Amino acid sequence: MQNATMSSEFTAKRALIGFLAAFLGTVTVHQLVIAALPFIGINAFPAYSLRPTAPFGVPLFLSLAFWAGVWGIVYVFIADRVPKTLNPLLVGALFGILLPTLASWTIIPALKGQPLFFGFNSARIAAATIANSIWGASIPLFCDWLSRVFPNRT
Repeated sequence: MQNATMSSEFTAKRALIGFLAAFLGTVTVHQLVIAALPFIGINAFPAYSLRPTAPFGVPLFLSLAFWAGVWGIVYVFIADRVPKTLNPLLVGALFGILLPTLASWTIIPALKGQPLFFGFNSARIAAATIANSIWGASIPLFCDWLSRVFPNRT
């Protein structure tokens, strides 16, 4: 029974670290990339948008960070199953491009009655791909840091 308890604590801790890593990656790395994109001619999204979101009126960038945290939970459970020989930054970048980006192009707009693939707006597609890939690469860095800040108790 002790092994089951230790395993569930580890799983809960990994999920929390994944959530926090992706949340922190969004409020720092992701939003800074979005803020920097206009300097290379990509004007797609405002960084740190305070526009309220439904249904609770939470600022858009915090809502985005929360949902990124949910993606971070998915990331840690995928990353734990990826061969350790692969570069974690590459795994994170590919995760950021493939799962959250594709969801933001297809599933989310379909649920909201919006056009798929940002209506084929190339600036928005490029911005999402660039920002999400760099954000994804930041997740293993934040996970590593958080794992050292909150080490396993033995």
